[in-house]
Amino acid sequence: MSGPGLHGRPGMAPAARSMHFGASLRRLLRTLRAERTWLALVLVLGAASVALSVLGPKVLGDATNIIFNGVVGRTLPEGVTQEQAVAGLRARGEGQLADMVSGMDLVPGQGIDFEALGRTVLAVLAIYVLSALFLWLQGRILAHVVQRTGARLRTAAQAKVDRLSLAHLDRQARGDVLSRVTNDIDNVTQSLQQTLSQMVTSVLTVVGVLAMMFWLSWQLALIALVTVPLSAVMTMVIAKRSQPQFVAQWKSTGDLGGLVEEAFTGHEVVTAFNAEEAFARAFSEENERLHRASFRSQFISGTIMPAMTFVSNLNYVLVAVVGGLRVASGALTLGEVQAFIQYSRQFSQPLGHLASMANLVQSGVASAERIFELMDAAEEAPDPEPGARPAAVRGRVELTGVSFRYEPDTPLIEDLDLVVEPGQTVAVVGPTGAGKTTLVNLILRFYEIDGGRILLDGVDTREMTRQDLRDQIGMVLQDTWLFRGTIAENIAFGRAGATEEEVRAAARATSVDRFVRSLPEGYGTVIDDEGGGVSSGEKQLVTIARAFLSDPQILILDEATSSVDTRTELLVQHAMAELRKGRTSFVIAHRLSTIRDADVILVMERGRIVEKGTHTELLAAHGPYAHLYESQFASAVTGGA
Repeated sequence: MSGPGLHGRPGMAPAARSMHFGASLRRLLRTLRAERTWLALVLVLGAASVALSVLGPKVLGDATNIIFNGVVGRTLPEGVTQEQAVAGLRARGEGQLADMVSGMDLVPGQGIDFEALGRTVLAVLAIYVLSALFLWLQGRILAHVVQRTGARLRTAAQAKVDRLSLAHLDRQARGDVLSRVTNDIDNVTQSLQQTLSQMVTSVLTVVGVLAMMFWLSWQLALIALVTVPLSAVMTMVIAKRSQPQFVAQWKSTGDLGGLVEEAFTGHEVVTAFNAEEAFARAFSEENERLHRASFRSQFISGTIMPAMTFVSNLNYVLVAVVGGLRVASGALTLGEVQAFIQYSRQFSQPLGHLASMANLVQSGVASAERIFELMDAAEEAPDPEPGARPAAVRGRVELTGVSFRYEPDTPLIEDLDLVVEPGQTVAVVGPTGAGKTTLVNLILRFYEIDGGRILLDGVDTREMTRQDLRDQIGMVLQDTWLFRGTIAENIAFGRAGATEEEVRAAARATSVDRFVRSLPEGYGTVIDDEGGGVSSGEKQLVTIARAFLSDPQILILDEATSSVDTRTELLVQHAMAELRKGRTSFVIAHRLSTIRDADVILVMERGRIVEKGTHTELLAAHGPYAHLYESQFASAVTGGA
């Protein structure tokens, strides 16, 4: 079996270029503008939490000084001053101990001040409890901010998909579009959730800790800062190498989703043609491509943390050695060095967090780039404001000099003229690729014509809004679409606010009521988009009932009986006959036996009308229609024999 799923489609190769990281990141941050007030509160709470957590080590250092001062003070003779005790130590030749004692705040002969120690410990506990409380509030608010942003992105993406032209969507893999609207937006929200809070607290912690380090000892602070440029260089080098892999990872995720969607949607066809192995190979290749991109992105970005840990430990060793020497010289107290070591850890930790967040930010921005590509895609031409409307919708359709091309250099419909009077049934026949379905797509403005005019009751359809135009047109396709819901809900989809009696009346008019009564749950029977529980013909009848309920003035029946059996075809024919009464109808069918009673039959070849007339007139003309009819009749006789 061949097809896009096996041989690929445009855009399914891994991304060959890196995304515009800076521009995409700035655009992503602009999506948070609506949450400015809450983000300001997040910043305030983060600052309060960080300020308290930065104050903690200093107060804890005071507790250490109280203990150490008490232990050392107890070894000194009672009744002398600290200066006298220092002088006595120097007189005994203990100059290093004297230097240390001179830098301490103690009372000779007095032990640990447990009352002061208790107050200090309680103060430390209160500081850390309040810091944790502020951090919790920050996280709660930020979760609401990020999820609301994600919801807005999903809403905007869905609205964008609704505004995209059918031409654009036809060129995209459905699974890839779905991946952008679901997986990529989920990844963006997760990245924002995990990085915004951590980034705020990390940056504030670095600033606060750095200030405290310089306040305690500018010499030790400079030593601690020696490792910062090394950390920054390592992070930038690793991030630069991992970014293209994140782009490839999320591109491959969308491509794989498109392939899986194709395989699931066409499962019966794949099975019937024994194409499982071909799809399995295609899946394996795409899965391997995703595996390689994911492994490279995670492995390369994952080396940041080990590198930052090494730098942090190097910083710790330098501070501990130099700090110990400063305590011995009396330049610093033991509590101050302890606090400084804690600060050096606190300083290295947020730097490590910021570095490790690089992979999350890169992954999130890679997804954001895919979302923005969707948001920036060309939309349908805007509707006129206000749109024109026919004075009275009767169903007269006129095409004058209509031209259309899917590709600029490949003509499809050229100079097409056609007039359909109100209430007429017009059948359009012709070989595959003749432009039959394209014709009705142009009437519905799924595609914009390149030249000429299409008039509905004298009004150019391009001067009408698409909603006003499509409100007058009902459509029944060969490929039925039913959403997951009851039969009654699927019929009621044809008109908002339809009553139960109106739904049942439409069902009775289109022979749906006949088979619904045989179902255990009746109109409450739940079916899904694949029509589970009902046959193909019954699905077709439900879609006809849906169109009947919408009560359009113009009908488009696109090969609506080509996929049902002969017995069901009679029911469908009867239902469509009821549906067509008093309405202008366009019927597209390959089975010419279904259109004998059409008022006008158009025979199309290569985008042109080559014959026009009734069934009898066209048979008598012995032209293309007669050849098509005779070939189908001969095929039927041969098949029957």
